[in-house]
This record gives sequence, structure tokens and C-alpha cells, in this order.
Amino acid sequence: MEGRAALQVDREHGQELGERFVDALGYATRAHAGQRRANDGQPYIAHLLRVAGLVIQDGGSEDEAIASLLHDAVEDQGGVERLNDIRERYGSAVAEIVDECTDSYGEPRPPWRVRKERYLAELDDSSPGALRVSMADKLDNVSSLIRAYRIDGEEFWARSKKDPDDVRWYYGTLAARFVELRPGPLADELRRTVAELERLLAGEDQG
Repeated sequence: MEGRAALQVDREHGQELGERFVDALGYATRAHAGQRRANDGQPYIAHLLRVAGLVIQDGGSEDEAIASLLHDAVEDQGGVERLNDIRERYGSAVAEIVDECTDSYGEPRPPWRVRKERYLAELDDSSPGALRVSMADKLDNVSSLIRAYRIDGEEFWARSKKDPDDVRWYYGTLAARFVELRPGPLADELRRTVAELERLLAGEDQG
């Protein structure tokens, strides 16, 4: 009942999307033009649209929906200069969420494990909006991992250059932390999806 109540509250407080969101969609499409996802080779905008959809479904504000479209733009496409441009175009609230969702600026990036450990260490200080966007992002990431692994099997790890033990550690830790920090339907769905990935990698779920 608590999950249903939380979902009802979020539905009641979800905001209509206006021209700022439409503009941000175009901005994100241009910023990530030519970029493809390592997991499945899809155009990157497909991931951003799915994340935005999850944020909107969860009752996110327009600022959160815009931030969901732009959450990877700083890390992947422009660093601090990109963040400053987002702040100028869409305001400080959006920029702050994007900043909180960014685990590195510019090149060369620190090693993957270092970046993820630092992100986890800073999670307690995240704003509610950043937690919502990050949960939606991680949910889509895990769902994409499951789909790609079902299609490609062990070849997926070689192609993606991901280590299955690192993946288990990171998303398992994140799911548990999100349930603590921002309990609700989105955290529950992430926890269930991570559990599905665990079963799949353990050979207990062959689809």
C-alpha cells in the first residue's frame, strides 16, 4: 500500500512539460549526435528518452525531466563548458542536478572503479531531484544490460569492456542505497531489475 500511495502522490504532483523541455530535447539530440550506446549500439538519444520517460512517470518536475535529457551531456560532451551552457539555457536547478549526476569532467577520465566509488561516497549528499534522475538512469542501464546479455551472452562483456563482477557490485550497491535514500516505486523497480540481472549472471534465469 505504501508504494501505491507514493505513486499516487507523484502522479498528483507531476508537472506539465512546456517549451523548455521541447528545447532541451533538441539540445540533447544535437549534443549527443553520432554517439551510440556501448551496451546495444543504439543512438544515445534513445537512452535519454527512456530516462526522461521514467522520470516523468515517477512524477518528476519539468526541471528534473530536462535534467534527465541532459544528465550525460557534461560527462560525455563538453565538461564544465557544457555545464555552464546548460545553466545559462535552463537554469541553476537543472544544472545542479546534471552536475550531481556527473562523475567526471573532461579527459582523461579516472579509472571506472575510482569514479564509481566516489559517486557512491557522495550519494548521501544528493538532492531529491538528482536521486530521481540517477535512479531512472541506472534502471535503464540495468535493463539495457539484461537485454544485451540475453542477446549476446558472454560476448557482451568483451564488446562492452565491462567486468561482470564490477557490474554486480556497482548496481547492487546502488540499488540498496537508493532504497534507503529515496524509497518508492522507482527504487523498488531498480532493486527488482538488479535482482533479475543477478539471477541471469548466476545462470538461474535463462529467459
